[in-house]
This record gives sequence, C-alpha cells and structure tokens, in this order.
Amino acid sequence: MIPVISWRNIWRNKIRSSVIIAAIAIGIFAGIFVWSFYRGMVNQRILTAIQTEASHIQLHHKDFPEDPDEEYYIPDAAGIANGIRTIEGVDAVSTRMLVTAMASSAETGSGVKLAGIDPEYERTVTNLFTKITEGSYFEGQGKTPVILGEGLAEKLSVSLGSRIVLTLQHIDGTITTALFRVTGIFRSSNANFDEMNVFVKMEDLRALTGIEDHAAHELAVILKDHEQLESIKVLLKEKYPGLDIKTWRELMPEVSVVETTMDLYMNIFIGIILIALVFGIVNIMLMAVLERVKEIGMLLAIGMNKFRVFRMIVMETVFLALTGGVTGIILGYLLTAFFSRKGIDLSVFAAAIDRIGYDSIVYPVIHVDIALKVTLMVLTAGIIASGYPAYKALRLKPSEALRIDL
Repeated sequence: MIPVISWRNIWRNKIRSSVIIAAIAIGIFAGIFVWSFYRGMVNQRILTAIQTEASHIQLHHKDFPEDPDEEYYIPDAAGIANGIRTIEGVDAVSTRMLVTAMASSAETGSGVKLAGIDPEYERTVTNLFTKITEGSYFEGQGKTPVILGEGLAEKLSVSLGSRIVLTLQHIDGTITTALFRVTGIFRSSNANFDEMNVFVKMEDLRALTGIEDHAAHELAVILKDHEQLESIKVLLKEKYPGLDIKTWRELMPEVSVVETTMDLYMNIFIGIILIALVFGIVNIMLMAVLERVKEIGMLLAIGMNKFRVFRMIVMETVFLALTGGVTGIILGYLLTAFFSRKGIDLSVFAAAIDRIGYDSIVYPVIHVDIALKVTLMVLTAGIIASGYPAYKALRLKPSEALRIDL
C-alpha cells in the first residue's frame, strides 16, 4: 500500500515532478554517454598499444631494457619462439631485431628505431600491414625495401620509391651504412610512433649488424584471451628465467594508468552530477512535505505510525530518483548504441589526438556494469536526498499540524 501511495503522491504535482525527473534524466544521460565515450577512447588506445605497438607480452635479453644495445640479443630466439607457440593460450609469436639508427635522405636526417622483422610472422602479432597508406607491405619488392611512417616520410621529404640511407652500428662496433628504397608508407593512430619507427626485413638488418642467425632482440607474443595476460607471463618467467619478460602494461605504463583511472574519474564525474541533483531533489521533496503538513498530521492523528510516514517520504524520493535515473540510463544506452556503430568523428582535432595515440574516430562502449553502477549511485542519492524531508515530516506534531491552514 505504501509504495502505491508514494507513487501517486509524486504525480499530485505533475509539472514539479516532471521537471526534477527530467533534470535527473538529463544529468544521468550525459554522465552515461561521457563515460561510454571515454571508455571507447581508452579501449581503442589499448587495442592500438597491443595490436600496433607493443603486443601482449615482450621478451628481451635481461640487459636490453636498460641498455638497448645491439650486443644484448637472445641467441636462440627462433627456438624460444617455437617453444612459446606450443603454450596453450598463445596465439602468435614473432621475433624482431631492434637497433637505433640514423635515417637520411637528400634533404635531412632523423634518428629512428629500426626494426628487422619477418613479414609473415609479423602479420600475426601486429596490424601494421593494415596501416599501409601507400605502396605495399613487403610484397613483391626488390632488394632492401623499407617501410616508414607518414610523419617520418614528411620529415625526411621522401615519398614512395625514394631512397634513404640507414646508418647503424655493426656488432663489432664499426659504423655501417646501406641504401634502402621506400616501398611502403604507413599511418597509425599514434603520430609519435609513425615518426620514430622504421621496418626492414630481418635478413637485411642481420647482414648489416652481423648478428648471428636465429638471434633476435625481441620476441612479441599475442594471446588468444586478454584475461590470460598475467598467468601466461608467470608461465613464461618460469620457463625462461634468464629473460626480461614484460606485459604491455609494464611496457606502456601511461596507457595502463589511463585504463585503471578512467573508471575512477567517471565515478567522480557521475557523483558530482548526483550531488548537484540531490540538492534539487531535497528542495522538491521539502516543498512537497510542507505543502502536505495538514495531510501528514491527519495521517498521524488517525494512527499511522511515524515509520510508515518515513517510508512514504523515502519511497517518493527514491521513485523520483529512479524514474529519472532509469530514463537517463535508457537514453544514454540508446545514443551510445547508435554511435558505437557509426562512431564519433573527431578528425577536426586529429593533429592533437594523434600526438597522444588516440584514434580520430571514437566508438563509445557501454557495458552492463556501467548501468548497474549508475543505478546503484542513483538509488543511493535518492535515499540520501530523502533524509531531511522525511525528518521534517517526522518532527510534525498531529495537534499542531491539523491547526495549520494552507
């Protein structure tokens, strides 16, 4: 009976109740959509970090992370790669040679991170081949092909078919140079990555550095299930204790921090919205209680206990909050579902976004946990907001309330 009475009491003043429900709905709708938008941005950044830049797990010589010198390579990298491929949960493994080099054109030069790769295995651990905007990915090429990013191509003033000179250090300490032809130009969502990374075939780089066959500086591992990240890392550490083994979270801590703090920021954001709405709800319910002083006094006079009056006021407030909150959640979900397919084009800010590694097309993501969290927060806000109006109702004395003429 109390819930029915509380629901009817809300609509005794339809305009006032509709205004506060609309305010709650708009606030929650905005919070849900912003939360989903930022979660979509972070998820895309993580996918880029894994699929283009770092992979799930990387293995190096124990001294290589601190001093990335050519001499700190893994002698039997090919054999280790074959062993890792047999581990359940591992999807693909690729070996890489990594050296610091100088890339020079007829116009200028720039320091780069030069990676020697096996194109076929590299396809299985990165999506670099899908990022080629000009030329091709080591397909049908002549001798010494090189692939570089758009940013670096612009810096060096080179284009498809141009020649560049790569200068690097041989394993014996001497400086060696070689002429490469630009056969592919790529563009990722990270402008800094595009300006710093150059890719050549492993055999070409091996010939220049003198590093032995089957050796490599890095093994990149892609997993079938992201949730197995830590368990497979532990397994690899047990199997290869002499190597440095890190996950993408350790390799790119700035991305991991964004992921772990995003939900905290969004909880605070929604909380601020609800705090503002709580004051509006308190004001509305206090007005409702003061308008019904005589009515509440009558209920108390005919024997309705104070706990039931308290419940009635609390339920009215909660119903207001939940009606607005659920409406806002539904609207936020529908808009997010629409843009999750279409995407939100931020290309007008592409120059700035690319610098921090985010895509210019964002696909918002909403999960059930967001809706549950917001619903719980709205319910909590409704209960908190009901406190003062319900307290005022309990303070009423039937004899005095009945004499009030409103």
